[in-house]
Amino acid sequence: MTEPPEASAAPAPAAPDPAGNHTDTHSGNRTGTRPGDSASAAPSTGPRSVTARATLAGVVVSALLILAIVLGSRMLRNFDSALLPYAVATVFLAFGVAYRYTVWISAPGARRLFKQGWRSLFSYENFRQAPTALPKMIATYLGFQKFLGARSHARWAAHQLIFWGCVLAALITFPLTWGWFTFTSGSGSGPGYEMRIWDIKILGFDSLSFLGWLMFHGLDIAAVLVIPGASYFLWRRMKDRGASTGQRFAYDLVPLIALIVISVTGLLLTFSSIFLHGGGYQFLAIIHMASVVFTLIYIPFGKFFHIVQRPAAVGMQLFKYTGRQDDKVFACRRCEEPIDTGPYVENLRGTMRDLRLDFDAWAEYCPRCKRVLRGSAYLSHVKKGFK
Repeated sequence: MTEPPEASAAPAPAAPDPAGNHTDTHSGNRTGTRPGDSASAAPSTGPRSVTARATLAGVVVSALLILAIVLGSRMLRNFDSALLPYAVATVFLAFGVAYRYTVWISAPGARRLFKQGWRSLFSYENFRQAPTALPKMIATYLGFQKFLGARSHARWAAHQLIFWGCVLAALITFPLTWGWFTFTSGSGSGPGYEMRIWDIKILGFDSLSFLGWLMFHGLDIAAVLVIPGASYFLWRRMKDRGASTGQRFAYDLVPLIALIVISVTGLLLTFSSIFLHGGGYQFLAIIHMASVVFTLIYIPFGKFFHIVQRPAAVGMQLFKYTGRQDDKVFACRRCEEPIDTGPYVENLRGTMRDLRLDFDAWAEYCPRCKRVLRGSAYLSHVKKGFK
């Protein structure tokens, strides 16, 4: 990282040339290649190879999940055949997540951020310098999502309700669906039960106790958390002009409606079994199953995919954090105001070179100076032609 020149002598970054050449900002040399290119540079990955790799990744992950279901349920002895549609949906979910994730990190920008993020995540040097940084980021960025609170406290609270409700539901539903998680009673009808994971006894409890009530109503608690959170966002998308301007029904509204349908039908199943002696239970169970299966299959290809992307962002935040700890702050070349960490700016320039963008030098200027330099270039090269 070089020292920024004086503000009055700062040269403007080179603009893209129609002929595809590049002007070096610092030396003024013109070359036929972009910065960072070389004769040995790997060719860009074609769409067919990306699709093939993504499909292979999806097949492998799905096969591993099927094997885990078979082994974890003791060769299907603990597998409940009534939950087969849910289990099949999770296999499709695994395929979709692996496929979409592979396609996502195949893009030059995402691939570079992905590598840098995970490299920072597993760096011993980062752990030695800031051993508490990773736990704090997991808690604040993934768990409590404090970055949402800076935008709106109401949105943060609603998102927390949805997040923890979905986490609780997933921790209960997936192991039960796969046959990993069972409740057994020695007498057949209780009230004493044993909770077993992979047929290993974890604890015993009385179904009539408060702990027992929590065990058997965990999904109801999750539904009570999700309904107000999803309803708030649905109301906001209907009433807030800023939110409704660019929204799409399939991308923005369907996920919220699906969460509400799943939660409401799940509560109605409990209501039917307790107060209606099972009246309408079968019909409600079919609606509930259909909504859950649809949502699981929808996750990799809709708005819910950010759930899968978010953990990778923790590594990128750690990458920027460790750069600040090392005082590797990059200053604007024109005004000397700090832009971001030096490694992050260099990473951005590398991404722009990967995308064959001829103006990666602009990353070394702050937003205000970019506007000033563009205005100066306009006055010098465009406006003077009209005098």
